[in-house]
Amino acid sequence: MTTNTTHFGFKQVATEDKVNLVRGVFDSVAGQYDIMNDLMSLGIHRIWKRVAVQLSNVRKGEQVLDLAGGTGDLTTLFEKRVGPEGQIVLADINSEMLRTGRDRLIDRGLVGNIRYAQVNAECLPFEDNTFDCVCIAFGLRNVTDKDAALRSMHRVLKPGGRVIVLEFSHPVDKITEKVYDFYSFKLLPKIGKIVAKDEDSYRYLAESIRMHPKQDELKKMMENAGLERCEYFNMTQGIVAVHRGYKI
Repeated sequence: MTTNTTHFGFKQVATEDKVNLVRGVFDSVAGQYDIMNDLMSLGIHRIWKRVAVQLSNVRKGEQVLDLAGGTGDLTTLFEKRVGPEGQIVLADINSEMLRTGRDRLIDRGLVGNIRYAQVNAECLPFEDNTFDCVCIAFGLRNVTDKDAALRSMHRVLKPGGRVIVLEFSHPVDKITEKVYDFYSFKLLPKIGKIVAKDEDSYRYLAESIRMHPKQDELKKMMENAGLERCEYFNMTQGIVAVHRGYKI
């Protein structure tokens, strides 16, 4: 009997095992996730997230799904845009990340128009045509079946709604690529060992970025999922990209 496999970082694992392996990574780093994001990106991740929210064109009164929302950074930004008339669903497959995000949002006093849901992006438990925007930031690369996830996002969008994918991507020049590789594979795991006491998880995170589809490939995947007017915006020399597509 043939066993279906997929990648977990640079390793091949049984497809059915990847969800639990990814869950283990984020269970381990949840408590230090925000600190590590600052260290990994030198704080630039905050700018990347603001740009993604701007490109979402979210307005007052709209319904937003913040997938793989983790510790709630994007939800905080979206909440300012939708106002009390709108609503955000902060969703994550990982209970530890979701709990951390909920606690932090409550501490910030954001309680009125935010709901929480533990979900798998590949099979979202929402009705068709529910959301004006579905955003997934730094989460798509951890999804086992990305095509299924993109189809699911398309399904729950309202006509005229948009999918926003903010993700680490592939540098557009060789110099940036070499510097980025040195940082990712030599320095990042050591930082993870010192700060989060977890070198292996941060080695996986670096590997998962390299296994993620390149910009044009992800754009094509979004089109294949039914999204239209798909485009992407490189930031920091392509280290990160925002992809955007619409449901017509």
